Amino acid sequence: MNSPVSIKEVAALAGVSLGTVSNVINGRVGVAKLTEQRVLAAIEELGYVRNDSARQLRAGRSRQIAIVVLDVANPFFIDVVRGAEEALEERDVIVVVCDSAQRADREERYLNQLAQQRVQGVLITPVDESNGARLEELSRRGTPVILVDRGAGLHNLCSVAVNDVLGGRLVGEHLVAMGHRRIAFVGGPPTIRQVVDRRKGLGLAVREADITDVPTGDLTVAAGRGAAGEIADLPAGNRPTAIACANDLLALGVLQELTRRGVRVPGDIAIVGYDDIEFAAAAAVPLSSVRQPRAELGRTAVELLADELDAEGQHTHRQVVFQPELVLRASSSEPVVRHADVSA
Repeated sequence: MNSPVSIKEVAALAGVSLGTVSNVINGRVGVAKLTEQRVLAAIEELGYVRNDSARQLRAGRSRQIAIVVLDVANPFFIDVVRGAEEALEERDVIVVVCDSAQRADREERYLNQLAQQRVQGVLITPVDESNGARLEELSRRGTPVILVDRGAGLHNLCSVAVNDVLGGRLVGEHLVAMGHRRIAFVGGPPTIRQVVDRRKGLGLAVREADITDVPTGDLTVAAGRGAAGEIADLPAGNRPTAIACANDLLALGVLQELTRRGVRVPGDIAIVGYDDIEFAAAAAVPLSSVRQPRAELGRTAVELLADELDAEGQHTHRQVVFQPELVLRASSSEPVVRHADVSA
């Protein structure tokens, strides 16, 4: 792992004093234009990042580890953060949680700020693949990056994830076994890898079934309610008999809206969620869901980060993948054989 570029290295490359570099960085007047250009060119070439942290470790790092999540209101990520904090209890560091709100621009802004703060490492669930090069660059410049709940695409970084293709497949196999042949998939933005993988797994399991995709702008309860409204408005003969959701928040929203409209769950439409957050079992109709080891994801991410920090340049990146488990509850418990020929 490379050490962070120092202001002394910038001064040496530009052929100026430390004070001149400091003046350029802080925007002070009095630096000749050509000199300023040399300093800025050296900063660009070396990849120097200004250190704004007030408290530094002896090695030049703050006592902070950052976790960047897609949605801080999602209980799934709360459990991941708790797992990370448990693994950090004996380390003299603070966990800083950043909410990207599923926005790539906001994620980029956080990454820039965290680099300036020289955090010890970043655990992140990326919004999409667009910031992949930025994450790898951050790692090369001395700030380890661990992907959380994301295992594909960026093999130059450590990652911890769950086999979401298998998770989607488990849902599909269950619904087919219960007699469903018309299934809706309620999923968030296709830029989110987990959504894509879960939909892929569902498709692998229900090749002979009709799948209707109902995309949503995000992965929230409100988005689930909106998707359920679209489904409930379909003619009875075209309405799916089961809904597979990309996460539990969507599933809870679907359940709320179907219940409000008088649609019976699972009598008329079965629902299966994903993540198995605590609220899934506590819903008015307990939700079937794919369980992920949420706290274990956080703990393992911290272990990967600690290994990379201790390796001092001799680190080999690892991709840890956990296996999901389908937890069956009332929301998908009734077979639907009696509805199979409703449109015949």
